[in-house]
Amino acid sequence: MRVPYALVRHELRMLASLWLWAARRTDGASAGRSVFGYARGQGAMTLGLAFVCVIETVMMSVLLRDWPTVHLVVLVLDVYTIVFVVGLHAASVVRPHVLDPDAGTLRVRQAVHVDVRIPLGRIASVRRELRTTHERTEGELDLAVGAQTSVTVELAEPVPYVTFLGRRREVRVVRCHADDAGDLVRAVDQAREGYAVP
Repeated sequence: MRVPYALVRHELRMLASLWLWAARRTDGASAGRSVFGYARGQGAMTLGLAFVCVIETVMMSVLLRDWPTVHLVVLVLDVYTIVFVVGLHAASVVRPHVLDPDAGTLRVRQAVHVDVRIPLGRIASVRRELRTTHERTEGELDLAVGAQTSVTVELAEPVPYVTFLGRRREVRVVRCHADDAGDLVRAVDQAREGYAVP
C-alpha cells in the first residue's frame, strides 16, 4: 500500500508545482527565509527533452491516424509524458533549498523527490565542492543536478529523511547543487553562528 500512495502523492505534488510555477510562487519562501535555486543547470536539457516529446507526439499521431483507438491511447500517454517532464522542471524551480535562521534549519530539496530538514546545530561544516562523480555510500545523500553537486554539508550528528518510496534513512553527509553555491555556503555559515556545534 505504501508504494501506490507514494506514487499518487508524487503526481499530485508535481501537478501542484505546475500551478505554483504558473502563478510565479515558491514553496517554502516567506519573510526571514532565504531561498537558493538549483534548476538553472537543467533548464536547457529539460527544454530539449520536452521538445523531443512534442515531436514524437506529432509523429505518432501521423503514423497512427488509421487506428483511432490506438492513436487515442498513445496520444494520452504522450501528453502525459510532456506534462511529466515539464512538471519535474517546475517542481525544481518552485521548491528551492530554503535557509530559515529563525527556525534554525536548512531545508535541502530536489524537486518533489527529496526534502531534508537539517538543523543548523548539527552542521559540522559546509563548503563549496564541485563533484561530477557520485558513488552510492551508506550515510551519504547526493542530490545531483546535471550530474553534478556543488555544495557539501557534513553533519556532526545524522539527520533522518524519508526516501521516495517512504523508507526512513539517516545521513551524515548531504551533497546538493545550488545555482549560487557560494551564496548558499556563506548564508549557512552566517546562520550557524547562533547554532554552533559545541
